[in-house]
Amino acid sequence: MVRRLIPGEPVRRSRRDWAVDTSAFVLAAVFSVITSGPVVDNPAVSDARLAADQIAGALACAALWLRRRWPVGIALVILPVSVFSHFVAGPLEVALFTVAVHRRPRTVALVTGLALVSLVASVLVRPDPETPPGLDVFLGLVLIGGVIGWGMYVRSRRQLLASLYEKARRDTREAIAREMHDVLAHRLSLLSVHAGALEFRPGAPPEEVQQAAGVIRQSAHQALEELREVIGVLRAGTDGTGGGGRSEDRPQPTLADLPRLVEESRRAGTRVALERRIRAAGTVPQATGRTAYRVVQEGLTNARKHAAGTEVTVTVTGGPDEGLTVEVRNRLGRAPAAPEQAIPGAGAGLVGLAERVALAGGRLEHGRTGGDFRLRAWLPWRA
Repeated sequence: MVRRLIPGEPVRRSRRDWAVDTSAFVLAAVFSVITSGPVVDNPAVSDARLAADQIAGALACAALWLRRRWPVGIALVILPVSVFSHFVAGPLEVALFTVAVHRRPRTVALVTGLALVSLVASVLVRPDPETPPGLDVFLGLVLIGGVIGWGMYVRSRRQLLASLYEKARRDTREAIAREMHDVLAHRLSLLSVHAGALEFRPGAPPEEVQQAAGVIRQSAHQALEELREVIGVLRAGTDGTGGGGRSEDRPQPTLADLPRLVEESRRAGTRVALERRIRAAGTVPQATGRTAYRVVQEGLTNARKHAAGTEVTVTVTGGPDEGLTVEVRNRLGRAPAAPEQAIPGAGAGLVGLAERVALAGGRLEHGRTGGDFRLRAWLPWRA
């Protein structure tokens, strides 16, 4: 990721940063020394001037250790010195590269313009007797353009990686939100329906009260357990310690768990008919089976929320290369629930389910069909 540095804020260097900064320091010094032949051999340059030039170069190299904190400031200090000193050429190239990496294009353009002015001024102030001025300017332009272009490429690549990383984080958060909805909405809808029955039927037989209380207790316990698993997966993915366990180590529902899901709804009082016509059911990919399970789970949850008491028909058909078709159908409720009886979150589950099915490469349809509400999904299944 691209780290935003605040002037004056202490910079904590990683091992990689230390290696890069050391390499930049050495390369800047080596470049200045290797290209110093015309200056050292020039009889017009006195020993005192040469010594001052070398001292300026050493100070400029030392200043590179501050380039991460003040990239523009370091460049602006070295630029006027480069008009009179050859040995700051290497540090200047590194400083320009740093500006191109860490600053916006407008700032880079301004510093580049000043670098071009300094280049022309340096050719006029200390011309090389062995090189034509035009060639000297051309070589300087090539160096400046090269380091600026390289720095802007590094910046754009870092920004691309940062955007991909942020997109991955956003997708992960959305996936976790879908998973939490899927594992909790089913349990909490069971709890809400039976709690509502106890509230509006205070004179129910003791057997029914005991059964409803058992379902509430079991649903609350399982909701807490599943929530703990999801949070454990989230925690393991963020802290990198693995303390919560990896998601692939957690038992995930598959197509084989549909009878258990249907039986839970039946025990809760929902009439459910399950029909399965699947060829080679044992070869259904786990991801496809898990998505099919979530479709049925959402359909049963919606039926309890919006059409309590109606019969639900669950049909699962398909085979390899044909795809898997999942359909949940129930009669429409007689009337909408009163506001105080309605279970919140209407529609949110279908939105998340549509995203889940789309990620699996499938299609989701839902809506009224005659007097029924139908939830239908098709999922790809390659042999």
